[in-house]
Amino acid sequence: MSKIVTFGEIMLRLATPHFERFSQAKNFVATFGGGEANVAVSLANYGIETDFVTCLPENDIANSCIMDLRKYGVGVSNIIRSGDRIGIYFLETGAVSRPSKVIYDRANSSISEVKTGMFDWEKILKGASFFHWTGITPALSQSAADVCMEAISVANALNIPVSCDLNYRKNLWKYGKKAAEVMPALVEGCDIILGNEEDAEKVFGIKPDGFDVENTGGKVDVEKFEYVCSQLMKKFPRAKKVVITLRGSINANHNTWGGCLYDGKKLYQSSRYDITHIVDRVGGGDAFMGGLLYGLVTHADNSQKVLDFAVAASCLKHTIYGDYNLVSVSEVENLMKGDGSGRVVR
Repeated sequence: MSKIVTFGEIMLRLATPHFERFSQAKNFVATFGGGEANVAVSLANYGIETDFVTCLPENDIANSCIMDLRKYGVGVSNIIRSGDRIGIYFLETGAVSRPSKVIYDRANSSISEVKTGMFDWEKILKGASFFHWTGITPALSQSAADVCMEAISVANALNIPVSCDLNYRKNLWKYGKKAAEVMPALVEGCDIILGNEEDAEKVFGIKPDGFDVENTGGKVDVEKFEYVCSQLMKKFPRAKKVVITLRGSINANHNTWGGCLYDGKKLYQSSRYDITHIVDRVGGGDAFMGGLLYGLVTHADNSQKVLDFAVAASCLKHTIYGDYNLVSVSEVENLMKGDGSGRVVR
């Protein structure tokens, strides 16, 4: 059975209810979420053994977080209890022409204070099919970036494929280093690279000619991204596949959604989904990554099916409240077959 190890931060998510603004809210809906944890939950739902690695403080909120992960079948045996606080993020969900807003309160969180040598990566990664990280983790602190590099180096030495979601977050890079300074050395050790329409531009200065992420009007020309994929593969020759998620924003509630996958020879394109009513788009990219990794361990020889599963899985995530994508393999496969009617199943 495949095992996938993910490493990063999980946070307490505090979201305003009913599309309220921060200034209106008198209470917040509390859940948990974070890039690499979200991926682990997706994979666990698909029946893949997962191991989420992080640091959490020794308190009741962190205990509740670990119980939440256990509930979804995520492995938590390599979570280290250290530091004083769990990170928090506040979410104001937008509507129509008003975008969503995120405010981070994660300075000095337990994972940001992690140090090299704290994790026995050889033991943790033994027997793993993939090691997964995102660009969020090295953005937290220099020490978190160092531990990420430590894990990637061990995975490379053990010939364990490494996947990365570039996940550029400009509001996180505050410790004196820029993404363009830190990320290249980390991505050099990656076999699978995932990004969205702007990650490659913001981190590596690579973008398709004539593309403006702010003005897609819901339409995204997939062909333009073959250049981005080929340039990323040229810059990082270890990469076997470069994948781009393609979001066309009509408004906060209505997006188009798809993706493309490049293997160095051919650009694969997915179906385009028209998502006319978004329940929660936070975690959509992580749902894509979870679907992609599931596809890579179950249909490694069929890149089109790998891509189509990832896109359908993340399309469904837009219908689910919270960070986690709580769908099954059969639900994703039904959407892939064209069953998007939403009729009651009984």
